[in-house]
Amino acid sequence: MREAWLNKVNWSADGLVTAIAQDAATGRVLMVAWMNREALKLTWQKNEAVYWSRSRKKLWHKGEESGHFQKVKEIRLDCDGDVVLLQIEQQGGIACHTGRESCFYSRLDKGQWIEADAVLKSPDDIYKK
Repeated sequence: MREAWLNKVNWSADGLVTAIAQDAATGRVLMVAWMNREALKLTWQKNEAVYWSRSRKKLWHKGEESGHFQKVKEIRLDCDGDVVLLQIEQQGGIACHTGRESCFYSRLDKGQWIEADAVLKSPDDIYKK
């Protein structure tokens, strides 16, 4: 079978796997999302990140609305087969829907969450509906 590699993934009961998007140049974790079998296959075929939106119950090609596509440089699978790591080049330098470089912009400091990263672009300017 041509896509037997998909069978190596330890899919959850609901057919999903955790996907981590990491900047290939800096190593910074930009975001964590979910993929189903079709999303992972499309990511591999397109060399662009495609995720499964649990809230919208549909495939989500990262950047389709924002223009901030993720060019995939490498795909890795962890030792348990239940986490996919995407080494990516983030187009536009913004991975988070809040307009920041990374979704991990909050840092715990003295028992409080501090917004440690600046907004690079207003979400209103990114998502013109």
